[in-house]
Amino acid sequence: MRATVQRVHEAHVKVDGKIVGAIKTGLLVYVGVAKEDTPADVAYITEKIAGLRIFNDAHGKMNRSITDIAGGILVISAFALQGDARKGRRPSFDPAAGPELAESLYHQLCQDLERKHLPVERGLFRAHMDVASLNDGPICILLDSTRTF
Repeated sequence: MRATVQRVHEAHVKVDGKIVGAIKTGLLVYVGVAKEDTPADVAYITEKIAGLRIFNDAHGKMNRSITDIAGGILVISAFALQGDARKGRRPSFDPAAGPELAESLYHQLCQDLERKHLPVERGLFRAHMDVASLNDGPICILLDSTRTF
């Protein structure tokens, strides 16, 4: 499982022109599920997202987590994070999980974050979405449950 975690002042997602999820200060998280992913990969990404200390403390140092600031999380399913563009110009999406597994693990991630008492908003799985954000920093962190990077 891969995730791109962005620190934002605000973010929202629209489907067919209607806002289906929105947050103020917090994290915009894009998630891509791989064919081999399991609940253990979800647990790893959940813990990383909840514990990332990427918000500033009183001294301007990135020392606070999403829990510490009581911020929101907007989670967007993005199979393209599993894209492999190392060869040629057109990415291969072969590593991406099929819709059934991807949807199941995506929802598990959202539920696991909610179990940590974090307010979670979601995009709409398999829909074409328009995502808007006002990034803070910008701070963008890449996560991979296989610890490739």
